Amino acid sequence: MLGSLTPLLPVIAPAPILPPLGYLLLLAWRMLRPGLLPMWAGLPLGLFNDLYSGQPVGSGILLFSVTMIALELLEIRFPWRSFWQDWLVAALFVPVFLLFSALFSGASIGFRQLALLMPQLLLSVIAFPIVAKMVSLLDRVRLTRVRRIG
Repeated sequence: MLGSLTPLLPVIAPAPILPPLGYLLLLAWRMLRPGLLPMWAGLPLGLFNDLYSGQPVGSGILLFSVTMIALELLEIRFPWRSFWQDWLVAALFVPVFLLFSALFSGASIGFRQLALLMPQLLLSVIAFPIVAKMVSLLDRVRLTRVRRIG
């Protein structure tokens, strides 16, 4: 949910450049720990993303939910994956997410508008390994035993 709050950062840019961190974190958590997030988690996370990203309500819900279903199907088909396969999956899912987010925003999409999405797309694909490593560290902190009882 903190990743979905990135549009509130004071970054002034003439074109979208920040990667959709809420979506990247969802992908990373789901790929790292498949059983941690239930399939219905796309609905509340997508709603939270819609509320803070400025997208029409329902677009994030739909895209996050479809992503969770697609990742579940991918997990059934390929239960053991490597880092490179996860990066490839993220590199395939992020452009689809950005394209449909642009379509749902109501803007007229032409070649120039799609060219403006390229820096955000490239930064998102490049940032995914960093996000995945950050999620891995957060998961390790989550699983660390703090105190032994007894």
